[in-house]
Amino acid sequence: MRHTIRRFACFGALAGLAVLTGAVGAQPPPRGGLTAVAGLKVGHFEMEGRPTGCTVVLAEGGAVASVDVRGAAPGTRETDLLNPVNTVEKVHAVVLAGGSAFGLDAAGGVMRYLEERGAGFETEFGKVPIVPAAVLYDLNVGDPKIRPTAECGYRAAAAATSGPVAEGNVGAGSGATIGKLAGTSRAMRGGLGTASITTPGGLVVSALVVVNTVGDVIDPATGLVVAGARTADGRGLADVRALLRAGALTPPRLFGRNTTIGVVATNAALTKTQAARMAQMAHDGLARTIAPAHTMFDGDTIFALATLSRQGAPDMLTIGALAADAVAEAVLRAVRAAKGIPGYPSAADLAPAR
Repeated sequence: MRHTIRRFACFGALAGLAVLTGAVGAQPPPRGGLTAVAGLKVGHFEMEGRPTGCTVVLAEGGAVASVDVRGAAPGTRETDLLNPVNTVEKVHAVVLAGGSAFGLDAAGGVMRYLEERGAGFETEFGKVPIVPAAVLYDLNVGDPKIRPTAECGYRAAAAATSGPVAEGNVGAGSGATIGKLAGTSRAMRGGLGTASITTPGGLVVSALVVVNTVGDVIDPATGLVVAGARTADGRGLADVRALLRAGALTPPRLFGRNTTIGVVATNAALTKTQAARMAQMAHDGLARTIAPAHTMFDGDTIFALATLSRQGAPDMLTIGALAADAVAEAVLRAVRAAKGIPGYPSAADLAPAR
């Protein structure tokens, strides 16, 4: 492998009841993560040489899965398989990666890792691991020739644990940037966030989101911009909602340079069709926190996983609503955990727009 890979230690939030916070510019107290859903593991790896990497969600025992793609510029693998009308019900991992379409190579390494451990879809001539993936564009940060490879995916899978999940500029969130409607020169640092909600009855719904959006990130509790396009002098937040309404913004050519991708998961016993509905409703969390979302310049994609450990008829209204809440909190956590780099300040570096 041309570029060495560096392992990241995991840290972050433990399980608990997630609620949206109105605090601006400060990371809320830890309240959970994707691994609050039993049966899932998360691992990150980052390439040396520039900020990019991949994040792997392992479900080695298999998880019922589906997906919903809302952005017009997606980079994905195996999403057709996740259509409820198609045969395979379960996946064994989901890969999120930087590197644009090049980053889809990371899924091959995860397949190798799973095959070595006997995980996969049973066929007459061996098990085939089912590993869907989605990528984001981060080639604008550093040397674009450095991007996630199959080895990156393998090592992220090997690093995966069921413990607390690292947030911020790790794994697939390493090179994430946001707020590019006014041009990349006025953009900011995105990242990876995770959140979880547990009800008194034991239902768990969690989310992990990598925020690399063309739009701004908004705190729905206050309506204020948390991070996004900066003012012309680079010192404040411009608020593209106001600029678009005033006709004061001509969006630059940004095709394929963005994308918010993620995974929502639950311990409920869902069918593949119900998992598809959870993924659809989870996108509401993006719409609440990203302005604008689901654009022709984004490849916004959310995978849904159900580990089936909680038996009983699922309440899809509650599950979908909580999935949207978890996604919204994960988006906010991602940008609040981000650290600025030259050319891309973080939310903590700027005052909110008012």
